[in-house]
Amino acid sequence: MKRIILLFTIILAVFSVMATQPLSLADAIGTALENNYEIQIVRQNEKIAEIRNNWGTVGRYPYVGLTADNRNSANLNDTENFVHNNFSAGANINWTLFDGYSVRINKAKFEQLEELSHQNTAIMVEGTIQSVVLAYYSVLLEKEKLDVYQTVMTLSEDRFKHAQARKDFGTSVTYDVLQAQNAFLSDKASWLAQQVNYKNALRDLNFLMAVETGTEYDLTGVFEAIPKEYLLSDLASKMADNNKSLKNQYVNQTLLENAVSLAKSDFSPNVSFAGGATLNNNRSDYKIRGESWNNSTNFFGNFTLSYSLFSGGNRKRAMQIARIDEEVGQVEIKQMTHELNNRLANIYEFYQVRKELLIVAGENIAAAELNLQISQEKFDSGAINSFNFRDVQNLYLNAAIQKLEAVYNFIDTHTSLLRLSGTIIQEYE
Repeated sequence: MKRIILLFTIILAVFSVMATQPLSLADAIGTALENNYEIQIVRQNEKIAEIRNNWGTVGRYPYVGLTADNRNSANLNDTENFVHNNFSAGANINWTLFDGYSVRINKAKFEQLEELSHQNTAIMVEGTIQSVVLAYYSVLLEKEKLDVYQTVMTLSEDRFKHAQARKDFGTSVTYDVLQAQNAFLSDKASWLAQQVNYKNALRDLNFLMAVETGTEYDLTGVFEAIPKEYLLSDLASKMADNNKSLKNQYVNQTLLENAVSLAKSDFSPNVSFAGGATLNNNRSDYKIRGESWNNSTNFFGNFTLSYSLFSGGNRKRAMQIARIDEEVGQVEIKQMTHELNNRLANIYEFYQVRKELLIVAGENIAAAELNLQISQEKFDSGAINSFNFRDVQNLYLNAAIQKLEAVYNFIDTHTSLLRLSGTIIQEYE
């Protein structure tokens, strides 16, 4: 019977391992960039912008149309019967030859809109990479916390068993057993709650990758912080060249400049051409006079020159508004540049501080682990009581959690620094 149970346990363990898939950070990012819902949407919008960026959209080419018409009538009376058939066909062309260079200006506008769409996609890609990195390390963080809570719970369970054994031998009282039991149950409750946090973090990562919730992953990444040295001046230079939000603002400014040019074009004359040909075929069949035909072909071609002398001042006001919008855009660029520089300086300082906090947290957990080891030996030998040992346990738990959160906070700040400087794609490419 024991052999059957052991074999069944081994089979369950094998299937459990097979059900989970190894997942590295690079694989998680790659899957998210391919499947993420928001990226799929923004890429479709990018395709729309590419389709619209066409000379035909802005009216460079003529419009050609064809028409055909067939009409039939009959008159049947006592005086004279006849049947009348009429067929007509035509082709026409309408072409704006000159419209104050608005065609060229609008084409440049659509090119900038396409570039803006590309930049929006890049911003979404950067945001997705940052979110996946943080979600990935969040899973590792919750897993490391789960291990810490399990370690503390195991110590409490050993303490509880030790108290029970001492009570059985008559060297301990019920009060000590109850204290140990309460500590064990409290640590077990924390461990169970942490399991929920760990599973929720996995679900969040699955959602970013657009993967079904039931898919289980075994994250192969290492939960560690690797400090790097940066110069604020270098980061500011990279931000000025690579920050996607700033690039978008420059594209928007170009669109505002195009709007000024388009407003100017309204003061120019309009030259257009309209031409075509029509064919008429008429047949009449009289009962008395017999059949007769009447065919005709007409051609036409006309040029039209038009110019608006006065429009109630609308064109002038439109020009003034376009120029003001252009000036506002310049101010917004200065504002965004200033704001980004402030954010970069703030995050850079956080980065430097959190590097130091990593060192402090490392020293703290090392001291807490040594203290726990010594206290365990003293507790087993009876040199300290259960209350003292519990205090040491809590100190270890707090130090371990602080160390893990220091690592995650550093990773969070590092990714923010990379994104702000516009180098996060190169870092995790």
